[in-house]
Amino acid sequence: MILYGSYARGTWVDEPHTAKGYRSDFDLLIIVSDKRLTDRVKYWSKLDERLMREYGVTGTMQTPVNFIVHTLQEVNDGLAHGRYFFMDVKAEGIAVYQSDNTELHTPKPKTPTQALAMAQEYFEEWYPAAMKRYEIAKFDIASQFYKNAAFDLHQTVERLYHSVLLVCTFYTPHVHNLGFLRTQAERIDPRLTYVWPRETKRDRALFEKLKDAYVKARYSKHYRVTSQELQWLGSQIEGLGRVVHEICSQRIEELKAEAKARPDKVR
Repeated sequence: MILYGSYARGTWVDEPHTAKGYRSDFDLLIIVSDKRLTDRVKYWSKLDERLMREYGVTGTMQTPVNFIVHTLQEVNDGLAHGRYFFMDVKAEGIAVYQSDNTELHTPKPKTPTQALAMAQEYFEEWYPAAMKRYEIAKFDIASQFYKNAAFDLHQTVERLYHSVLLVCTFYTPHVHNLGFLRTQAERIDPRLTYVWPRETKRDRALFEKLKDAYVKARYSKHYRVTSQELQWLGSQIEGLGRVVHEICSQRIEELKAEAKARPDKVR
């Protein structure tokens, strides 16, 4: 079990009472020995629920906790393919529990040219896919298909977060939980922390409603969302799209400059 991210680097933020209202999460990578154990629904859903309850309901935990689960082979494959996320975990992560002495593989960074090609490919795939779902959501709102709109807005945000994670780290967790994806993305660039207001209960509740839309907007007859709520969510999502585009574009320009200056040298 490896602690990574801001708490491992010593750069966490704990400002729940400020206007920004931001608090860094504990980020954990759990490495398992069997691929079957990475099934989040089957093996980890109770832990997910417990962590959310202890932080959000009982208050026994003062800091949110997020975790991802991978096999040792998946982690080592990520290192072998020069994925920045796994390289950072190896370089900065802190092992908080270790059941054996197995070492992670030595990273094999990509050349700048390879990194540029991968980042461009991810951006050209994921960002347009996100914007397409946003256009569908706007049609749904205009047509008063509000539950469909909520789901499509969820899919827009999910794809936007996948975009920025893949372009900047070459990795994204295989989850649909927008709260978790938001946390992972906000580690990359502080501009992302300002997209979603957290000051009021209403602000937080609307993000939760968007997060719940992945399941409830499709399958629950009790899920309700209004036109006004969708308009507010849409406005925030437009802002998220602009920030993601800016971050990804800047990252690609950095990689272009590096590829031009050192095309064959690994980072």
